[in-house]
Amino acid sequence: MADTPDKPSRDQAEAAVRTLLAWAGEDPAREGLLDTPKRVVEAYGDWFSGYDDDPREYLARTFEEVAGYDEMIVLRDIEFESHCEHHMAPIIGKAHVGYLPNGKVVGISKLARVVETYARRFQVQEKMTAQIAQSIQDVLQPLGVGVVIEGAHECMTTRGVHKRGVSMITSKMLGMFRDDARTRAEFLRFIDVGPGR
Repeated sequence: MADTPDKPSRDQAEAAVRTLLAWAGEDPAREGLLDTPKRVVEAYGDWFSGYDDDPREYLARTFEEVAGYDEMIVLRDIEFESHCEHHMAPIIGKAHVGYLPNGKVVGISKLARVVETYARRFQVQEKMTAQIAQSIQDVLQPLGVGVVIEGAHECMTTRGVHKRGVSMITSKMLGMFRDDARTRAEFLRFIDVGPGR
């Protein structure tokens, strides 16, 4: 993760992990925990690397030589790992992204990178869904965008109500995906969200 002037140092971050270990009732000086603060800080650097990236930059390079292709483009089952901003617990899921091009397309790996960038930040699933859709709409200017996310929230399965096997589905539809029921239905049929798929 990039350092900024007001960002705590790595030493401060590791000290914070030692404090949490002690607060939980552990001895941070115990042999098995000596390197834990360093490992946790390194893991945070990976889990939250999305703060170092601008997802819109991934969409900047487009292709216009598509032989007049103007039908829906859908990338489904983009696996992601994120973290809930309320409890810092994992959110594990899949994103499905579709758009109706307006003269230009983007490499499909770039759609996955947009999902990944927003996922690797502290998130609320509803916000992440909207952010992905809006960034695609703003940069590509397609005729429409659809994003559906299915997520399992560990803040609900490992604490609180302890309900396993529950997933949350959120969607954001823009342009023709919102205004045209047939376009929206085609997208939802393509991604076929739900159990038993």
